[in-house]
Amino acid sequence: MSGDDSSPQPPAASGQGPVWGIDILWIPLGAGAHAARISGRVYEAVAATVGGRSRCDLYHSALQAYAPEGVYVIEQTPVPPIPRQTPRGVVARGSVGVRGAGRVRLFRYEIRRWLGGVIPDAEHAVGRPQQVTEDPVAVQRVLEVVPTVPTPVWGRDELRAGEMWNSNSVVSWALSRGGVDLTGVGPPKGGRAPGWQAGLVVAARQSRSL
Repeated sequence: MSGDDSSPQPPAASGQGPVWGIDILWIPLGAGAHAARISGRVYEAVAATVGGRSRCDLYHSALQAYAPEGVYVIEQTPVPPIPRQTPRGVVARGSVGVRGAGRVRLFRYEIRRWLGGVIPDAEHAVGRPQQVTEDPVAVQRVLEVVPTVPTPVWGRDELRAGEMWNSNSVVSWALSRGGVDLTGVGPPKGGRAPGWQAGLVVAARQSRSL
């Protein structure tokens, strides 16, 4: 965990400070990245053929959490080619594809809980941000659990959750562990969020073990 992240503060008394809440953004997979967009389409074409269904648009999810001290961005992203100490709220890291490959920057991901941060492709999000909670306790809990998110190899099912682990898994895991009701929460109509179910499965498994 890096030292550039500000820890969330306890909930303010009712009526004080800005409104608490969490919004989810649904961003088309590969927005702004041609290679990711093409590989995503190939993946979905294969998955749809194997599953005997129509192809869907694929989405990546990210969160904006509102608290008295400001807005936090919660997201799993590739590690950018900038100095490691550059402030961006990194609280965890993991490998992409193969665990040993994580020694190389191109094969590492990072998880951010970034106060005052930005979502690089937010302008490509489909529709308005979807509010999933405005409960101060739930917001605080989500912010608290993000640094403890599992960090298996991206794109694989090391946790035996039934599908690969990715950025959507991180988001659904954090919301579920934070006690947010996810009934009706999902990508835009006609879309799919690979990895979403994996986060829910792992979160439920951990809750049962407590």
